[in-house]
Amino acid sequence: MVLINESRRTVIAHNVYRAETFLKRLRGLLGRDRRAFPAGAALLILPCKQVHTFFMRFPIDVLFIDDQYRVLKTIEFLHPYRVSPFVKQARAVIELPPGTIAATGTLLNDRLNLVNREVWT
Repeated sequence: MVLINESRRTVIAHNVYRAETFLKRLRGLLGRDRRAFPAGAALLILPCKQVHTFFMRFPIDVLFIDDQYRVLKTIEFLHPYRVSPFVKQARAVIELPPGTIAATGTLLNDRLNLVNREVWT
């Protein structure tokens, strides 16, 4: 899956991994090396209203989105051993390599979309 920002007409991530089961959401990026989460990668955690970075080895960018994939909150460079705010209206969280939010110009209220990889070939 590819994550695009329809409002900015930019690609945020070329490789989106989904964490929808309890175990996948629990595991997330914990204990992984930064090389396992390169530029162009993203982790979609669904459902999710808050994240933590305990036991992580690198900072991440975080997007909180609603049911319509509208950006409700952005956090840049959430460092290890931190807890994000609880975003009551959020339906999901997208974790990104650090610097992705700034590099793609993603802002509050932007509309995102997930598309099949085949669309981009």
